[in-house]
Amino acid sequence: MFSTNGPFAALVLTPHPPPPQPLWCGNGTVGGQPPLKHYGITSSISLALPGETDHLLTQRLVEAMKLFGVFEDEEELNHRLEVLGKLNLFVKEWIKEISKTKNLPLSASVSGKIFTFGSFRLGVHTKGADIDALCVAPRHVERADFFLFFFEKLKKHEEIKELRAVEDAFVPVIKFKFYGIEIDLLFARLALHTIPDHLDLRGDFLLRNLDIRCIRSLNGCRVTDEILHLVPNKENFRLTLRAIKLWAKRRGIYSNVLGFLGGVSWAMLVARTCQLYPNAIAATLVYKFFLIFSKWEWPNPVLLKQPEESHLNLPVWDPRVNPADRYHLMPIITPAYPQQNSTYNVSTSTRAIVTEEFKYGLSVTEDILLGKADWSRLFEPPNFFQKYKYGCRWHSSYSFSL
Repeated sequence: MFSTNGPFAALVLTPHPPPPQPLWCGNGTVGGQPPLKHYGITSSISLALPGETDHLLTQRLVEAMKLFGVFEDEEELNHRLEVLGKLNLFVKEWIKEISKTKNLPLSASVSGKIFTFGSFRLGVHTKGADIDALCVAPRHVERADFFLFFFEKLKKHEEIKELRAVEDAFVPVIKFKFYGIEIDLLFARLALHTIPDHLDLRGDFLLRNLDIRCIRSLNGCRVTDEILHLVPNKENFRLTLRAIKLWAKRRGIYSNVLGFLGGVSWAMLVARTCQLYPNAIAATLVYKFFLIFSKWEWPNPVLLKQPEESHLNLPVWDPRVNPADRYHLMPIITPAYPQQNSTYNVSTSTRAIVTEEFKYGLSVTEDILLGKADWSRLFEPPNFFQKYKYGCRWHSSYSFSL
């Protein structure tokens, strides 16, 4: 366990000390109010409710974001849900077929299920975005079955386009378009006879006796579901995350591959902000996000919950035990077991860039709250030629003959 007072504490830095909050103990009440649920590894900074100005600023934020097409209309969302429903039935049909070929008793009652994760599961996907999904199968269905027989079944479906398998990837995946929707489909089998529709993947017991590829495939769903479980208000979280994702993309710092932060890292930073201001709405949360992380003392890690002990003995992020973890510069730790650092690619230079962008975001949002600027200014891309004195351009080409 990490101590909130130890060297790995997730420090919260604010320009002024937070107002004292009442201590809620047991099942009693304080001041006639019911006990509040505690979120995160520290108490909240403020329980202040939003005022009229907060609601007005949030509405203006929504209007500014609409110009960038970040919201999907109801028709497209319904189409996505319909496509996922068809894919789920397709998977269930295949699992019954493969169970029958293996002479499994009661094969008609055996089932699997499609789970989603990433931006779609969080509810912050944009127009035309792909869907990250996971095919969960019972114990008798092997990974080879998925990449051979299920792949062949997909190939025969007339609505499957651009089908390709990446079996040797760090997290093996089948990619395709289904009724016009791009889908990245992972695979995991559990040590269960069948997969019930109500299954909650957050249970650590599900990881027992699984190979590392199945654990990696399950990780996306488990982390996404845990993030949603750990925020006080999902709608406020989603709107704030949409704003921060748009800002990060516009400022050129949304990329795990390039050493910046990927989608899950941004989601965890926003979730931590929501934990600290559980009653705040999006406009306030965006400002508090920049306030907190422009002053964060890296490499103190960002944690959404205390890491829990487990007897599964899987490798987890722990700089006390793993020397390599001590060199991580901007650790943001996933909340689901086995806990990992989602920002292991961050370098000294990319951390400096992100930190400067946090400070820029704080300056802009302060002006917005004071009425000196509007939200569109936050989403302005950086001026490369104004920001850098020197630059270089690469041009590469190749030729081949048959």
